[in-house]
Amino acid sequence: MSAQLESIAAQERPPDELVVCDDGSSDGCCEIVREFAGRSAFPIRLIVNDKNLGSTKNFEKAISMCQGAIVALADQDDVWYRCKLGQIEAVFLRSDEIVSVFSDADLIDDDSRGLGMSLWSAFSFDGGERREFTTGHALNVLVKHPVVTGATMAFRKEIFDIVTPIPANWIHDRWISFLLAARGRVEMIFDPLMQYRRHKGQQEGLPPVLPRELVAQARSRGAHFHLEEVERFRQLYDHIGKRGAQLPYAKYAQREIEKKISHLTHRAQLPHTRVARIPTVLRETVSGRYWRYSAGWRSVARDLVIR
Repeated sequence: MSAQLESIAAQERPPDELVVCDDGSSDGCCEIVREFAGRSAFPIRLIVNDKNLGSTKNFEKAISMCQGAIVALADQDDVWYRCKLGQIEAVFLRSDEIVSVFSDADLIDDDSRGLGMSLWSAFSFDGGERREFTTGHALNVLVKHPVVTGATMAFRKEIFDIVTPIPANWIHDRWISFLLAARGRVEMIFDPLMQYRRHKGQQEGLPPVLPRELVAQARSRGAHFHLEEVERFRQLYDHIGKRGAQLPYAKYAQREIEKKISHLTHRAQLPHTRVARIPTVLRETVSGRYWRYSAGWRSVARDLVIR
């Protein structure tokens, strides 16, 4: 955490405040923050939860405590480059229509060694999907897979009410990024603005990279995984319905969610025998839904061979 705090203090455009919400840590986090606050040039508020909220609800609480116009999220293990806040601010100053900004990042390991890979490449966030964002079609990408990592994201605090409450079974950045895209313009910064730490055995945040990791993930994603995804997208659908008046792209978002749910339901209901799966897999392949709502040929192969 110390490296993260020092990288925030070294910003060319310093933050107006730093809000830290401790959720029952046992690694000396509070002591580190208090020591840092004693020598910081900007205000720091440390909130210690009475009970454990979990990652998603803890982020929601921390965001609610922020007083600035723009909120930039942070994870304690990452390191920001000095230009990060300045570049983010410059993008927001271009237009009031911009509701959110996110960037690429360089991947590092537990020992801060570079992994020779960027965050976007790890997500398979390719040129075609990036063009979707630049042409105002971010929802087309986000309904397929999450590519906006919270640690690289910043957004206008004034529209945070469209996001809350965040269900505890969602990862906060996936929920927030989708709703912000349904609200307005989401801009990208192509340069890596930070170092994102990839831990051994990391459960959330990054997709698998190595072949053995891909196979292990495929084997673990049976019907239960798709049904859990269906439930999460139903929650998102209902939330958008309640906030529709504040979301210009609500109807389009809900239509895409309905198609995503239909696709996931078909995948969840595939028969146990491989031959019997062929008709359903073929229909979803010909319709293009494997490419629009899943991982293309990789998902086809998983459903026909690995499952």
